[in-house]
Amino acid sequence: MARGPQYRVPYRRRREGKTDYRKRKALVISGKPRLVVRGSLKNVTVQVIIAKPQGDEVLVSAHSRELIKKYGWKAHGGNVPAAYLTGLLCGLKAKTKGLDEVVPDIGLHSPTKGARVFAALKGVLDAGLNVPCDEEKLPDEKRIKGENIAQYAKSLSADAEKYAAFFSAYLKNNVKPESLPEHFMEVKKAVVSAFKGGGKKRGG
Repeated sequence: MARGPQYRVPYRRRREGKTDYRKRKALVISGKPRLVVRGSLKNVTVQVIIAKPQGDEVLVSAHSRELIKKYGWKAHGGNVPAAYLTGLLCGLKAKTKGLDEVVPDIGLHSPTKGARVFAALKGVLDAGLNVPCDEEKLPDEKRIKGENIAQYAKSLSADAEKYAAFFSAYLKNNVKPESLPEHFMEVKKAVVSAFKGGGKKRGG
């Protein structure tokens, strides 16, 4: 509904809460590739995107499902450890394409310390890309490895019914949530090993 003669209807994606156009303009003007992290309840996507006159072009993309299909990830695809590994995978892919620097684009996400978006950003940093960021927002190593999840699983172990219900996805994939940190390190090693020596990238 119009509010006066000077009122202008916001762009559709702004009305839908999908795009902050002021922030996007600043990112585009920088001329640098954007690191875009988006997540759902079950998965995380990390992409490196550059603005072109005809529209955005995706230079590199990684999805948490790749961790399952190619690197043996058996835990949840949308948690902080998965976000970190997906960011690491995207960063390593970006390095194989000669990319060295990206600027973070968190969209309309609140910059909450330790959130998945910052876990993914930490993965990209660890892959060797230069990403300007507030390091205080990055999750600590224990959270990245899923030690908090492992500790919670141990606290529930006395209640078999609640434990089985809460961690059904883990148990279905034959991975104990208490051993998530060890499983995380195995998958991280697999991801890094796939790109050692500047070898061929796996996936697009």
